[in-house]
Amino acid sequence: MTQRQLKLGLVPTGVGGPGESNRWLDTDIPANASVNIEWYIKLAQQAEAAKFDLIFIVDSQFITPDSPPHYLNRLEPLTLLSALAVTTRHIGLVGTLTTSYNDPFNIARRLASLDLISNGRAGWNVVTSGDAKTAGNYSRDDHFDYDTRYGRAHEYLEVVRGLWRSYEDDAFPRDRATGVFLDKTKLHALHHKGRYFSVAGPLNIQRSPQGEPVIFQAGDSDLGRNLGAQLSDAIFTHAASFEQGQSFYADIKGRAAKAGRDPEQLLIMPGFVIFIGDTDEEAREIEAHYRRLDQNFDQALAEFGRPFGWHDFRQYELDAPFPVEALNFAKDSFYTQSKNITDLAVSKGLTLRQTVELISSARKTPFSGSAETVANEIIRWFEGRAFDGMNVHLGHPSQFLRFTNEVIPLLQKRNIVKTEYADTTLRGNLGLAKPQNLRSGTRQAELEAVPS
Repeated sequence: MTQRQLKLGLVPTGVGGPGESNRWLDTDIPANASVNIEWYIKLAQQAEAAKFDLIFIVDSQFITPDSPPHYLNRLEPLTLLSALAVTTRHIGLVGTLTTSYNDPFNIARRLASLDLISNGRAGWNVVTSGDAKTAGNYSRDDHFDYDTRYGRAHEYLEVVRGLWRSYEDDAFPRDRATGVFLDKTKLHALHHKGRYFSVAGPLNIQRSPQGEPVIFQAGDSDLGRNLGAQLSDAIFTHAASFEQGQSFYADIKGRAAKAGRDPEQLLIMPGFVIFIGDTDEEAREIEAHYRRLDQNFDQALAEFGRPFGWHDFRQYELDAPFPVEALNFAKDSFYTQSKNITDLAVSKGLTLRQTVELISSARKTPFSGSAETVANEIIRWFEGRAFDGMNVHLGHPSQFLRFTNEVIPLLQKRNIVKTEYADTTLRGNLGLAKPQNLRSGTRQAELEAVPS
């Protein structure tokens, strides 16, 4: 049996994502990094040299003037990843695309195209869109309610996967001697008619070397966890502690098993910022230094409303009790996150100021220390089944360099991280099986069943 190894993803948020309003001031980051393709190419090649399994491009489609710098001005994921596909050879290419504001046929075709361009390295982070005001950018008055978003997402994934299986793997003989380009018995229309979608098919693009793109999912609500456990290949999540990581890991793997799946074929990959110093004390000083520089209180207050449907908390008295009525604005947004914040504020009797300060400062990473300390902690989480892999948020480039140059060699020495890519596809490098095309042989079986 092949030894289980840690999977690594890189999450670049350019000039600064949530909680990092001032990161663009770092002179190691181009001021236009979020729209600078040369910067992304260099970064992807650097991650590939360190044997990262994937690069993950986050996305959303609604902004306010108070959105983080990276959100204000960034490249669309699939366009960006297509450029990376032809400038890298091994690293997986994962992008966020919403089921709420795209049709299944379009998503299936665009992702299948990226998968072919990259020779089987594409992945899709499936989201239903938490920014409720995105509806206003798509000629709609209202965002889908929570249950509808996840109901559509379940059916959406079934439709997209059905379209990806329009062709059997050997449908195109391209035989010039016989003049046969397509074996028509190996083309299958979808003919889907469901609650939310009606899609005839077939899709007009062949399958890639990995069969079809890898499905990632990141919902933390009960509905989100069910969707991920039943239909995804990997889960993006967050874990503030080893125990929290173990709990989430056990819950998702248990749900997968109840759904009839092999839990080992579903990867758990939380995201972390990592800080490396010559000593543990120095690393914590570096972490505190960047936390102070990257966002001030006024910026944190302006950004605080995002999970609450971008509700503006600047209208409230800062030193009055936390305004619990604001939770109503999160109904169709990031409700689970907003409720957790509200419950925390109420249980501790916090004011709005105290809540903002706590939430904006409560990002202390479990992975801060000397290279040896961080490597040992990663191994503890991995061997303790708190994750199967980790998404490393780029943060400040100098820190990422220290991670790749100092921590990864220690993990490779322990055989926790690969020293060479094992496969040419993202699925192969993640240890995931190629999806079976259930339509393969269907037409032939039907023909053989007809009496002669």
